[in-house]
Amino acid sequence: MKKTGVITAEEKLRVIASAADSVKAEEMVALDLRDLTIIADYFFICTGKSSIQIRAIADKVEEKMEERGLRKLRIEGYQEATWILLDYGDVVAHIMAAEQRAFYDIESFWSAAPRISIERLLEGQHESQRRTRHQDTVE
Repeated sequence: MKKTGVITAEEKLRVIASAADSVKAEEMVALDLRDLTIIADYFFICTGKSSIQIRAIADKVEEKMEERGLRKLRIEGYQEATWILLDYGDVVAHIMAAEQRAFYDIESFWSAAPRISIERLLEGQHESQRRTRHQDTVE
């Protein structure tokens, strides 16, 4: 079922984190960029072990975002699958191979950005999924 309506940047971040977690993304980090730049409100960064897993993470993120009625503005790096960037406007997901992540070191570049707890994001997503399932069974 496709959900429609307004979705906040933080909710987008939750959906992305949950999707990445569901396909075993590693070293997930969420950065709050709202006070630092107009590029995006949040960056989500994670690592995949192989090009196959990196594409699988990107595919799952896209699938879950489309379920919420959201399409990416652009995608970069899908063919090479060493660093896939999914741009959702106020949230940008970086799905990277370990080598690219270490080399480009986005977290250090944006070291002034507060980190958002991935555990908190995942808890919030799991709670909303439970509410949605409960509402579906009640209706």
